[in-house]
Amino acid sequence: MSGVDALRELEEREREAREIRRREADWAYINSLPPKLRIALIHYIETGDLYVSAKIAGMAVDEFNELRIKAKIPHVN
Repeated sequence: MSGVDALRELEEREREAREIRRREADWAYINSLPPKLRIALIHYIETGDLYVSAKIAGMAVDEFNELRIKAKIPHVN
């Protein structure tokens, strides 16, 4: 597999993971949250980056992970 093919495969996997996170998320719950938490969860949905999302929320990673679970956002690799 060439580097270009590997990059395309990675991009496709990231796109699929993002779609799964978007589809499974509890948007009513997410939209009921204060802006800082809502933005952090949306960042997680779009990127899958737990660490940066936790920083945006002003939470420890384990606390943010609990919020992610409450929002029904799956952890997709």
